[in-house]
Amino acid sequence: MYPILVLSITGIITLFLGFLKSKKVLLPATLFFVTLAFLSNFYDWNKPGLYFNNMLQVNNYTILLSAIILLSAFLIIALSKGFIDDEHAQPAEYFAILQFSLVGAIMMTGYQNLIMLFIGVEILSVSMYVLTGSDKRNLRGNEAALKYFLMGSFATGIMLFGIAMLYGANFSFNIEAARTVIIQSQMTGRSVYLFVGVTFLLIGLLFKISAAPFHFWTPDVYEGAPTIFTTFMSTIVKTAGFAAIYRILEVSFSPIYNFWWVMVIIMTVLSLIISNVTAVSQSSFKRMLAFSSISHAGYMLMAVVGLSNKSDDSIVFYSLAYSLATISAFGVLMAVSKEKLVDGRPDESIAVLNGLSKRNPFLAFILAISMLSLAGIPLTAGFWGKFYVFSDAAFRGHTWLLVVAVLMSAVGIYYYFKPIIAAYMKENEGEVISLTPFYKIILGITTFGSILLGLFPDLLRSLM
Repeated sequence: MYPILVLSITGIITLFLGFLKSKKVLLPATLFFVTLAFLSNFYDWNKPGLYFNNMLQVNNYTILLSAIILLSAFLIIALSKGFIDDEHAQPAEYFAILQFSLVGAIMMTGYQNLIMLFIGVEILSVSMYVLTGSDKRNLRGNEAALKYFLMGSFATGIMLFGIAMLYGANFSFNIEAARTVIIQSQMTGRSVYLFVGVTFLLIGLLFKISAAPFHFWTPDVYEGAPTIFTTFMSTIVKTAGFAAIYRILEVSFSPIYNFWWVMVIIMTVLSLIISNVTAVSQSSFKRMLAFSSISHAGYMLMAVVGLSNKSDDSIVFYSLAYSLATISAFGVLMAVSKEKLVDGRPDESIAVLNGLSKRNPFLAFILAISMLSLAGIPLTAGFWGKFYVFSDAAFRGHTWLLVVAVLMSAVGIYYYFKPIIAAYMKENEGEVISLTPFYKIILGITTFGSILLGLFPDLLRSLM
């Protein structure tokens, strides 16, 4: 609860800081505000409770998810110094919107009421619509923002219809009340409302995590949006979305597992196959990471399909492992792409990474570790993340799903190694890339985290 209060207040303060003549104070101030929210998040550790008229629950699990969201936000914002230097940018507005969006993301991790879920989704979604089109000079970004807004609005309408159907079945927006009604078998004629509500609610939430077949917006939006906001979408939005999906299915609808698991497993398979096969042919590093995001949605859905007492641990671990590796990859892209412009925009192709090991060995190493982690290679956090979600699927006996996931992981290794090959085995006569010490520290933290969790995965799971 406390991060919500902190970020709501500091977001307003950030807007007022925008009136200052100097923009240099905005970045350190925002980092301080996010750090303050991160520290306040642990005030409720081992003190579970309900807040806001029993509409929001706080426990150790929701605290860990919120911590991952806030940590990811800190790392992403720390890489955003380019906004301060761009004379056309309005960093105060950007940083304030990012803080407000974090409020929505945290609401999605611990909602106890479907109204709170809807508010959280909308706060997060509207913020992303605005930030996607924040670069008004970029026509591709404007198109991406419009596409994201239109498709997101339809998804929100579908989700809201599902919430209405669930209320018709349970006469309550409380997610635990829904479980009680289902267990007591009091549905009778209202069963239709329940099943329709579950289906439509899931469709709306699966759109937010870009799971197939609701993924069509992802490549264009990821490519058109400024890279710093693409990083935000691919990590924080995905973490919050999975927290919301798992919570509603585990708390409310686990008694009707036999109804919804078929739908979720079909979307899991589609996400794995479509994304990995399509990513192979991508020449744009940013679009490749977009399809990578879709594939990891499929892997994380395996934990939902497995739905055991360890699934929440798997989602927490996978979210952190994926976030660290993705922030590293986008951080390298932001540093390298600005060195070469194509049609007035940074070059975001895989070819821009050619010869990176000679131009900046540190960035090449960061890139290699991030790609290895995303591919699930041993001794990285990504390996254990996949191991845990595969174990969850095996718990339910979905052996054929494991076969599909392993095959698609092999396909993923092919395209994840393309940037590594470009960095270490191809030549480029580009200039040496220089980084600020702070930028190096942030990328060092994300890479160190990927390696540390790969070597000692129990460090995180011991907290749960």
